[in-house]
Amino acid sequence: MAAPREAAERRPFGRRFLTDPARLFQHNAWDNVEWSEEQEASARSKVEENSSQLLPPEKQEEYEVNAKRYWDDFYKIHENGFFKDRHWLFTEFPELAPNRNPGQNGNSVREFRNKEEANHEGLGSCENGHCSLETRAENEFNLMKSTAEMCTEELATQQCGELKERDRDYPGSSASYRILEVGCGAGNTVFPILQTNNDPGLFVYCCDFSTTAVDLVQTNAEYDSSRCFVFVHDLCNDQSPFPMPDQSLDVVILIFVLSAILPEKMQCIVDRLSRLLKPGGMILLRDYGRYDLAQLRFKKGQCLSDNFYVRGDGTRVYFFTQDELDDLFTRAGLQKIQNLVDRRLQVNRGKQVTMHRVWIQCKYRKPAAPQR
Repeated sequence: MAAPREAAERRPFGRRFLTDPARLFQHNAWDNVEWSEEQEASARSKVEENSSQLLPPEKQEEYEVNAKRYWDDFYKIHENGFFKDRHWLFTEFPELAPNRNPGQNGNSVREFRNKEEANHEGLGSCENGHCSLETRAENEFNLMKSTAEMCTEELATQQCGELKERDRDYPGSSASYRILEVGCGAGNTVFPILQTNNDPGLFVYCCDFSTTAVDLVQTNAEYDSSRCFVFVHDLCNDQSPFPMPDQSLDVVILIFVLSAILPEKMQCIVDRLSRLLKPGGMILLRDYGRYDLAQLRFKKGQCLSDNFYVRGDGTRVYFFTQDELDDLFTRAGLQKIQNLVDRRLQVNRGKQVTMHRVWIQCKYRKPAAPQR
């Protein structure tokens, strides 16, 4: 599926809401804004009102069947001028940045071999959270050697078969650190990663529901087929193959994309993505939270089901709670690393209009394989 639009460029967490009106319009935004009980009650009332009239089933089916066309039309209209490059990603998700703290994200190979509850220490000869190519190659060799030794008669079919699958030739098969972005749009996440992360072992996959979006990425001057592979993929079709095998990815990125999917299909999609992760690999998510301004602005007749709406251009959006996302990821066998709400106040200084945004940010990790 394609990634829905973001209303503004993300800024790092940290600044607080200023109550002084004289200072209010000198700034653009404040993070971690506290909501009053009255504000929450008002938001709940608006949602109850705009969801009191649901679209008829036949109309809902039309939006599902024609979802690809709506996203293709969106990207044909906006091309690559709608989104801003998401350089905030490296603040919120240091797993993607070359200079991240090694204690924040250990190498997946190390996590595969260590206990699940091991502390997140540096990797010895690894710098900035990434091992050198030589160190990684040695780790991979030792991992494969030790795993091969465990391939007894009763385990041979399963474990050795998985090794053979991982070793086959596919795009990025020789890489030591693999990232997949789902719902890449015009590439506003992928290209900042490629520009910022100069790890020679990095390979980035990116996919989108929209053929038009994939074409925009592939024809971008920054696209480098030696470090990146873009492809069309329908997440809702469980027969649609991925170019990489299971247990081959270190990171899967979901930025404002899960919310565009029919809620009944979300669990199956998260399950599929979790299977692509190496033990110790992570899913990184940022998406719309319940009572975000975008939800409150919908009118009657645009609601498809609880907290799920259709926009005027035919694209759809869901608004999550923390518990809903936690349930999706834990049912897929992933462990919570982070699940937080960012209540953000944005100010249009020209119009002197305030906008309350609500986003949820998550990190969930695939458990490391137990020691034998």
